[in-house]
Amino acid sequence: MSAHIGVTGLAVMGANLARNLARNGFTVALHNRSVEKTDALLAKHGQDGDFVRTETLQELVDSLEKPRRVLIMVKAGKPVDSVIEQLEPLLEPGDIIIDAGNSHYEDTRRREAALAKTDLHFVGIGVSGGEEGALNGPSIMPGGSRESYDALGPLLEKIAAHVDGKPCCAWIGTDGAGHFVKMVHNGIEYADMQVIGEAFDLLRSGAGIEPADQSKIFEEWNKGELASFLIEISAEVLGHVDAKTGKPFVDVVVDAAGQKGTGRWTVISALELGSPTSGIAESVFARALSSQAEQRKLAQELLAGGEAAVEVPETFVEDVRQALYASKLVSYAQGLDMLTSAAKEYGWDLKLDEIASLWRGGCIIRAELLKEITKAYAAEEKPANLLFAPAFTKAIADVLPAWRRVVSTAVQLGIPVPVFSSSLAYYDGLRRKRLPAAVIQGQRDLFGAHTYGRVDAEGTFHTLWGEDKSEIEAVDTH
Repeated sequence: MSAHIGVTGLAVMGANLARNLARNGFTVALHNRSVEKTDALLAKHGQDGDFVRTETLQELVDSLEKPRRVLIMVKAGKPVDSVIEQLEPLLEPGDIIIDAGNSHYEDTRRREAALAKTDLHFVGIGVSGGEEGALNGPSIMPGGSRESYDALGPLLEKIAAHVDGKPCCAWIGTDGAGHFVKMVHNGIEYADMQVIGEAFDLLRSGAGIEPADQSKIFEEWNKGELASFLIEISAEVLGHVDAKTGKPFVDVVVDAAGQKGTGRWTVISALELGSPTSGIAESVFARALSSQAEQRKLAQELLAGGEAAVEVPETFVEDVRQALYASKLVSYAQGLDMLTSAAKEYGWDLKLDEIASLWRGGCIIRAELLKEITKAYAAEEKPANLLFAPAFTKAIADVLPAWRRVVSTAVQLGIPVPVFSSSLAYYDGLRRKRLPAAVIQGQRDLFGAHTYGRVDAEGTFHTLWGEDKSEIEAVDTH
């Protein structure tokens, strides 16, 4: 039997992708370093479709139709390089190696360039949706050559989530584009999760609303413009009661958030690109701060609060909802703006309407909001920033008073809202006629002769600070 595709690495994500492919009519060759995992999958789920059992990578390769398609689902980093190293001599020109893990896009660029020299295609695909998505239809973001997508795309589009009859899968761009877009997706996910946490804290610490009642509030929010997978599961988490203690589940969970690195990668890449993703950055730092248990314990004993006695307005729940909407919108705006910067840097032709559409189903950040985002970038006149799209310009204007009230109230009550407040600062930074960067440029010129521009003249200038403070036109030394 010739298999359409081979999968090596049968932990949960790999196994679920293999099962998804088989359920959709593709014959799947299975391989794992320990054959026991292969046999366990076949014993439990062999009825899902047509599988070919293999014990070695050579057997896996021999079982595949040409061009061969081998999907690697192992831990990112050296394990991926190790499998590629073993596969490469077994394959022929035109064959395709696919990395469906959470690899760093720079690794994907390096691997793609190296394998291209031997006429092998390397495709890095971002897969979002967790274990359930991998099995029942994820959002899939493939990079690599257009030629490789022509051979691979039909399989991926069949197993992806579908919204309005369209697959949440499309060719993103060359080399590491797929993994880059998945990384930014995860950065937006970090910010989205953090603002939901901040909303919970505001409603509880500010308005005294207990988790069970908040669960009902979130259920209501999930019926409107905030409708999304993350709001839906937050309602479930907040309504859950711990069986051992009878307390709200969120009260027995340690308040230290973990991370696997993709949010951090987003922030590092944004810094390298000079792209202002302040909301995403604050969400990563908030997780880091939550994990500093010893410092936080000491701070509770040593640091004053100085909270003001503030009366929380009757509109507070609605205010928080509106502030949450605005902050979520900013996180999408920052992420999409970062994609625009990356496209220029790496020569990718990223279609933001198509990318937003891919995120409408299967993935963690799937949300009602993405319909409007897709429309905004599908318009003939595409916005330079998501917030400039007419629908969102008006939406932010409508919620702005509530957003300001919430951030102001949080500050006075001593409730940390790093993403709510930094998102508002980003919004205000965009719209201000003058920013304090002129002072910074003056400082830089004084201590380092870094020069500056003038508002009333072309060119670059330097003030002779240590002499008579006269101004000279700077000579371009480049």
